[in-house]
Amino acid sequence: MVPITHFLYLASTLFVIGLLGVMLRRNVLIVLMSVELMLNGANIALVAFSRFHGNLDGQVLAMFTIAVAAAEAAVGLAIVVSIFRSRTGSDIDDLSLLRD
Repeated sequence: MVPITHFLYLASTLFVIGLLGVMLRRNVLIVLMSVELMLNGANIALVAFSRFHGNLDGQVLAMFTIAVAAAEAAVGLAIVVSIFRSRTGSDIDDLSLLRD
């Protein structure tokens, strides 16, 4: 049986890698993938705690989070494709021009 600390180390590593990707990268696709990594890290932690406590509440919440992440990815990719068609690149700094 794998101890819960291994799952929490994995979850925190995924979350930190995602956080660094969001903070350091400028490409919109990389930022969206980093957000997905952060959500997956949180899901692993939810499932690990759910398994540790012996109930299914964390696993049900993780399933809802996966569904919301899929919808977020679909909407985010649609926005990125729309921006990429109207502009030459998908840099985050260029997105501030959309307000004008």
